[in-house]
Amino acid sequence: MTAESETSRPAPSLSGVQHIIAVASGKGGVGKSTISVNLSLALSQEKKTVGLLDADIYGPNIPQMMGISKSLEKSPAGKIQPLVSHDIRLISIGFVVGTSDAIIYRGPLVGKMIKRFLDDAEWGELDYLVIDLPPGTGDASLTLAQSTALTGVVIVTTPQQVALADVRKSISMFQRLRVPILGIVENMSYYVDPQSQSRSHIFGQGGGHALSDELDLPFLGEIPLDPAVCAGGDAGKPIFLSHPESELAEVFRQISHKMTDQISQLARTDSPDIAISS
Repeated sequence: MTAESETSRPAPSLSGVQHIIAVASGKGGVGKSTISVNLSLALSQEKKTVGLLDADIYGPNIPQMMGISKSLEKSPAGKIQPLVSHDIRLISIGFVVGTSDAIIYRGPLVGKMIKRFLDDAEWGELDYLVIDLPPGTGDASLTLAQSTALTGVVIVTTPQQVALADVRKSISMFQRLRVPILGIVENMSYYVDPQSQSRSHIFGQGGGHALSDELDLPFLGEIPLDPAVCAGGDAGKPIFLSHPESELAEVFRQISHKMTDQISQLARTDSPDIAISS
């Protein structure tokens, strides 16, 4: 079934959730989970109620990055009960299987698992549900776009050309599915030498900016390559919490502000029925 044929099916909204934000990339290894986690924390700091769904079934990283390793339980109503870490409500396949267990699912089962995490979970009232998608244009992204009314998608890339080529495909898919592109985030944009403070563009320079100009899409920000980001994710205390006053934390705040501004703009123009939280 083609993506065009799927656009004729109106996706239902998720009860109690005002905005559903997907975080996607064309390829793996670009830091999409890092963006999802720190963006969720930035929204939470603005007094918003936030949920984070780890939709990367084959490679769930959210449990480790959020510093929680419990198992999912059911609520008294028989619904999946999200876990909570750093005030973020969380669901991940990583809370179901062991850390070293391989998830051996064919594509349709991936879609079914994502639908279950959406439909059978007791998310409650949320201002934002952030969904960390796996890389590429496969079953997970297609199922999500068909199953619920996405407010929009944030596209993550790195500066090198091979990443940008894959990002174009991801953007094309969401556009064909009529999902608004909220903007592009360029990760690993540069490295700042701690001694000289000089910048080195290890993976190239300006690719995300150029792509946003080429496709007439918002550019939400660029995130430097910093060992503290990796260390925070490994330790279960993301950079937004471990170094809240750092320039990196401020970058994530600015990305969050630009994203929510874009949502407001969409509500005023193309999607007048989207509710805006104040």
